[in-house]
Amino acid sequence: MKMIKYILSAFLILGCFVTIAQTQKGSVLIKNATVLTVTNGTLENTDVLVENGIIKRIGKNLNASNIQCIDGTGKYLMPGIIDAHSHVALDAVNEATAPITSEVKMGDVVNPYDIGIYRALAGGVTISHAMHGSANAIGGQNITLKHRYGTSNPEDLHMKDAPRTIKFALGENPTRVHGRGNGIQPRTRMGVDAVIRNGFNEAIQYKKAWADYENAQKQKGAKPVPPKYDSRLATLADVLDGKIIIHCHSYRADEIYALINTCREFGIKNIVFSHVNEGFKVAPELAEYTMGASVFADWWAYKFEVYYSTAYNAAILMENGVITSINSDSGELIRHLYHEAGKAQRYGQLDDDQTLALITINPAKQLGIADKVGSIEEGKQADLVLFDGHPLSVYAIPQMTFVDGVKYFDINEDPDDMRLKVSASEALEPIFLREHEHRCMHGVDFFFTNFGRNLFNHTH
Repeated sequence: MKMIKYILSAFLILGCFVTIAQTQKGSVLIKNATVLTVTNGTLENTDVLVENGIIKRIGKNLNASNIQCIDGTGKYLMPGIIDAHSHVALDAVNEATAPITSEVKMGDVVNPYDIGIYRALAGGVTISHAMHGSANAIGGQNITLKHRYGTSNPEDLHMKDAPRTIKFALGENPTRVHGRGNGIQPRTRMGVDAVIRNGFNEAIQYKKAWADYENAQKQKGAKPVPPKYDSRLATLADVLDGKIIIHCHSYRADEIYALINTCREFGIKNIVFSHVNEGFKVAPELAEYTMGASVFADWWAYKFEVYYSTAYNAAILMENGVITSINSDSGELIRHLYHEAGKAQRYGQLDDDQTLALITINPAKQLGIADKVGSIEEGKQADLVLFDGHPLSVYAIPQMTFVDGVKYFDINEDPDDMRLKVSASEALEPIFLREHEHRCMHGVDFFFTNFGRNLFNHTH
């Protein structure tokens, strides 16, 4: 019997080693590139040496043996792009069954086969913050992903040294889902704030119950009964203790300022606001009391509460000292984040380093990983993108993308079809019909999209 136990234990240990081994670390030498460090300026004709997934040296005339060497002459090397608000590689997004669902974890529904990961790599994105949806005032726990495409193990995508984060949401989404949809709180914006406040107060009572139990255990001869474990309240207790960073869906300035005040009341400093379309109205408050704002470059007016914003939003926030990033919130837009950042430069006249910071070091700060990624510095993880031109040019195209020094995208060498798994029930890609000079098919491709088909698929 003991022998069987030893054998089973050996297999378990071996399984653990196999799992660990699947996370590759690469070595590469990129020579003579224009290196956009983001934090230390631009370095012309510079080499970057990567060993075992870490940037080892940055300089000129570097040499290394038994390491792949890539000629970066005429090309631009920048840090891997980071998307602070994404839903790529998730099999589910919203657990919309209650106004507070802090017990659920997006790490449980990561889909390593999602072709969106590879498409993100093709746009230079090496890290995405895979978030719960905005159906709940307090949603589930998010997961920070490294785009190690090609694995079948979801945990290989997890950035295990990233801090925990959680999704909050303000405004119409939670009021529509729960108030109008289920007839429960919250029905209004003040209801959203009440749900969040009540959640924090319940977590305080939960913490007190456990503290009382632990103190009672210290008494001689005492046999106290422990409180019932509640993962929902335990998570909120960790938020109160600063162990989890809040990322909050928001649009209007009044609700942003209201949640800032609620967080101040409970001593919470680790909060990042997402979308933040009216953030420019409360820029000083965001700079003083939060970890920043992750915004759209120029999305607004797609629903009533978002009818007002400005393309100068990111630049205004930056100039007011707010740690600002630009996010995609889209499986399509994630491929063009360097273009989205360029819009902030076009409207707000930010310099190159400020603009690139919007998609590199700033989102890294918001995710608590700026000591590891977000800039090209010795000792940081080698998440890198090689462009054929300056990334803020509309003509620039990523050529290679590296995660931990491993090349996961190569525009010249990768096959045309990079899908890992094809489902027979998978929805078709949008169909675009070729237009002819007589224009007889003008607009018809609209009816081949899911939206076009669903629009006319109704009964009376």
